[in-house]
Amino acid sequence: MPQAELTPLTIQPPLPLAFVRGEAVLERPEDLYIPPDALEVLLEAFEGPLDFLLYLIRKNKFDIVDLPVHEITQQYIEYIELMQGMNFELAAEYLVMAAMLAEIKSRLLLPVHAHQNAEEADPRAELIRRLQEYEQFKQAATDLDALPREERDFFKVQAELADNFAPLVILPEVSLADLVSALADVAKRVKDFQHHHIAKEKLSTRERMSQILQLLKAQQGYLLFEQCFHLEEGRAGVVVSFLAILELTKEKLVQLTQVQAYGQIHLKLA
Repeated sequence: MPQAELTPLTIQPPLPLAFVRGEAVLERPEDLYIPPDALEVLLEAFEGPLDFLLYLIRKNKFDIVDLPVHEITQQYIEYIELMQGMNFELAAEYLVMAAMLAEIKSRLLLPVHAHQNAEEADPRAELIRRLQEYEQFKQAATDLDALPREERDFFKVQAELADNFAPLVILPEVSLADLVSALADVAKRVKDFQHHHIAKEKLSTRERMSQILQLLKAQQGYLLFEQCFHLEEGRAGVVVSFLAILELTKEKLVQLTQVQAYGQIHLKLA
């Protein structure tokens, strides 16, 4: 293949330095001035002079009770000179703390008189007390900030139901076991009303069915299962009433219902 037909594929086009108003800038302007300290970044941010002192103590692993004032003062002054060199406006509290450290350092250089107490002779006591109090409050603030906060760590969810919402109530069905259990409960209480019968009474199931229907109409078509029994009639009366209820249910003249599961059984006109 001739040399003229080869297409160079490895040539990388120049990348733009920046985009100004949508246009690519390939070359740096000759009049562009970049200060030598433009890319210097101050990583640590302190909330005050006590916060900075506490940072220096933790960084150098000093004992806060036995504070080495010389090393702390030297690093503190270096930090202030760095801030002034970067044209940052220092708060007056930093300068006051620098003066306090210088005073403590100068007082440590003075000779100690024999009549002075140990607490009065140590000029670091007040500064150490303030540092300890600040450390406690700062730790308490950190612990409080770590607690879950509403609208920051979690949000409340509220769900409202529609205006036409109505709960669907499904009543439990009355089973034969429920009827037997209710009958057993009634039969247990019959014993308290039993007495000696001189003459044998004849009880009719059809007659009891009519009585139950009349009682349902008198009770507006709703009757408790227990109200269908006359305990003074004895066991025979309980059996006749139970058979009458079964016949009425079989002929679909009444319905057996429960308001809730394992609740009382009611008779209702069909």
